[in-house]
Amino acid sequence: MPPRGRITREMVVDAGFALARESSLEAVSVRAIARRLGCSTQPVMYHFKRVEALRRAVYERADQYHTAYLTEVSGPRPLLEIGLAYIRFAQTEKPLFHLLFQSNEFAGGSLAELTDAAAPVLSALGEAAGAGSAKGVFKYLFLSVHGYASMFANNALVYDEAVIAADLERIFTGAVRASGEEESR
Repeated sequence: MPPRGRITREMVVDAGFALARESSLEAVSVRAIARRLGCSTQPVMYHFKRVEALRRAVYERADQYHTAYLTEVSGPRPLLEIGLAYIRFAQTEKPLFHLLFQSNEFAGGSLAELTDAAAPVLSALGEAAGAGSAKGVFKYLFLSVHGYASMFANNALVYDEAVIAADLERIFTGAVRASGEEESR
């Protein structure tokens, strides 16, 4: 058993993240992490006095992982690529998607807060949309992309990127058009 000083806070969070990624946030416990690290529970409890704090750190690590997953996209149409990456994440990282978007961790939040947190995406969206409200376009795009992602995260559906990309293009075009019409009223 390694001495407590060799088990770092980062090692504990990494082990918790691996458990959440494999199963769920409920699988993250002091004992499960200690087993994974090959130590007693004492080094884990040294870094996290309460399981809730440990799970919050795991949630934050999952959020960072998701953000990196989305921002590593490239291509001529970054908004489409980000939307497809979000859906792909839901399909390939189901436990993390459930943790981040289908749990009460965002409790009390609003769609407006989510929109404000997406400032970099909104900046790109404003450029791509030209006229129209970037926040309004984002809301419609996000709701559509999240709907697709939820379907893949919760069901064994066949992922067809070409069909999804065509749908997202239509949704984007319609959202831009509707946003422009709202502004002209």
